[in-house]
Amino acid sequence: MSDSGGNQGSYVAAGEFARDSTYIPDRITLGARRPEHGPVDGELWPVEPGRYRLVAAKACPWATRTIIVRQLLGLEDVISLGTPGPTHDERSWTFDLDPGGVDPVLGIERVQQAYFARFPDYPRGITVPAVVDVPTGGVVTNDFPWITHDLFFEWREHHRADAPDLWPTGLREEMEEVMKRVYTEVNNGVYRCGFAGSQEAYDAAYDRLWTALDWLEERLSTRRYLMGDAITEADVRLWTTLARFDAVYHGHFKCNRQKLVEMSNLWGYARELYAIPAFGDNTDFEQIKQHYYVVHRDLNPTQIVPRGPDLAGWLEPHGRG
Repeated sequence: MSDSGGNQGSYVAAGEFARDSTYIPDRITLGARRPEHGPVDGELWPVEPGRYRLVAAKACPWATRTIIVRQLLGLEDVISLGTPGPTHDERSWTFDLDPGGVDPVLGIERVQQAYFARFPDYPRGITVPAVVDVPTGGVVTNDFPWITHDLFFEWREHHRADAPDLWPTGLREEMEEVMKRVYTEVNNGVYRCGFAGSQEAYDAAYDRLWTALDWLEERLSTRRYLMGDAITEADVRLWTTLARFDAVYHGHFKCNRQKLVEMSNLWGYARELYAIPAFGDNTDFEQIKQHYYVVHRDLNPTQIVPRGPDLAGWLEPHGRG
């Protein structure tokens, strides 16, 4: 079983879904220095414009985070982007959207080839996002939370002049707490519902998810974004789950107490983010549906992809100032 990033999951006691969160721990830092924040359990690589290619499928929520942050910060001409298609098999994601099914920069058909170029016996799931060293064709890291963190802190010399402050100094401690709850209860919470192996595990996962969504609905009743008046990394992390909620998680993952469109604050907030090019341009609902309904054969054996929901509402005015 794999989730939408290709990350291998497993069932544990009482049928509860557990995510394998072991990633390649390398990081890209300015001058390959020791970073100010976070662990250094792998190699350090230098910031170098044009050297790296971000491989990220728009179908995958974890990967879409990195595409959004890259665009928000104006790094499109500094780090190139490769986009695998919406589905993958047991081996890896493939570049079936590119001419001839080959990534035009890396010259490979499968993301797996970049992993094997560096680790011939790589034992874990082939996941996206992945940052690849173009000169060698080998993967650098797939540790998605640190990829976006380092795009902000380590690539600052290359940000566009009006790039948003995604990690405001005075809010970082609270933001870390908010992002942790968003990750455990919402981003991963929908998967705990969808891949629950028992009624008991599903019921517990469902209750946890909706407790968190109710908390977010209330939080957004008093502020424009999760941390106040400006977009931060926290909003990017929540967004990718909200964008997939009605199209996939509500039905496919049985998260069906309410739809996003029925939660007024979250729905207005989501529409406001969708109107921002970095969010809306990188949200492909057809790819999202193709991925979940085709790849998750254990949940959808027929692989039939639903035609709905009606997406017209995403274009309606959000009415949030």
